[in-house]
Amino acid sequence: MNDASDARKAATINDVARRAGVSHQTVSRVINNHPSVREITRNRVVEAIHSLKYQPSSVARSLVTKRSNLIGVVSFGTLHFGPAQMLSSIEQAARSRDYHLSITSIPSLTRDELEGAVNLLRRQRVDGILIIAPLMGGEIGFLKELTAVSPIVLVDAEPSAGLPYGSVDQLMGGRLGAKHLLELGHRRIALICGPQQWHDARLRQQGWLGMLGEAGVKPLSQEYGDWSAGSGYAAAKRLLAGPSFSALLVGNDQMALGALRAIREAGLDIPQDISVVGFDNLPESEYFDPPLTTIEQDFPSLGQTSLAQLLTLIETPAAAPVAEVIVPSLVVRSSTRSIRGGKPSRKRRNTHE
Repeated sequence: MNDASDARKAATINDVARRAGVSHQTVSRVINNHPSVREITRNRVVEAIHSLKYQPSSVARSLVTKRSNLIGVVSFGTLHFGPAQMLSSIEQAARSRDYHLSITSIPSLTRDELEGAVNLLRRQRVDGILIIAPLMGGEIGFLKELTAVSPIVLVDAEPSAGLPYGSVDQLMGGRLGAKHLLELGHRRIALICGPQQWHDARLRQQGWLGMLGEAGVKPLSQEYGDWSAGSGYAAAKRLLAGPSFSALLVGNDQMALGALRAIREAGLDIPQDISVVGFDNLPESEYFDPPLTTIEQDFPSLGQTSLAQLLTLIETPAAAPVAEVIVPSLVVRSSTRSIRGGKPSRKRRNTHE
């Protein structure tokens, strides 16, 4: 009866200490990788931990390390593909480093919402905070004041915010899409831009305009959407009512999906009449009709590098903050073709500008 009862009872640090023939302080040092424990003693304790299936208390560990192993995340717009993928990749990266996430979403990019979310996470005694939001530098200067208490790393925010950040080079992504169309001979190019309160949308647009301007090309016309397929459909219909164009640059793949439908409804062929380039490389983009040429963002790398930055600041407070910028790539599919004729490319090709 006693044996069965003991089997059901979770092992404690004292049980491990008795099994290994050491003090509970020594067990604690082994658990927290203290360098003062002799190797033979460490091995004995580790063997006792495994045989008893001991699970160290996270509360007890935090008392020793002064850390909670809890990362706070403030997220915005996670119904959209990019923010959702960044959150997923950060969660996987945190799990691999034995950290957990506490996530709070904000409905709008106001100072009150952001400050409230950060303070909520700080009350949970998080070790550091990641903010996944398209924040502008001038809007978030107040966050610098909070970094003395909790390290903060921005994900996909404007670099001029003056805080450590991780991002994808959106400007280069825009340039890659425009360069691709220029190399195919297109000069009559229209744009569907994303919502201008997102700095990603503005950077992609700036990348397009910069590359086109260097080639002496002005976009024939441009419209704006809200990242959704419906807004891309409506924007494309407005463009099609104006001057004719041979190519279309779209701020994300969802809006491009809507644009593809509007173009077909107008009786035009893709890419024979109009070439289309998206942005994001959604998993579904390969199965659009036709498969979509687009710009790929490496979200797993972004999540890993952003979290690594934060953990460096947590574990080595004297470390200098750094910026991590992920380079995007062009994925060529059959929604684009040379205006000079020939068959569209159907194979995937990754290139950098």
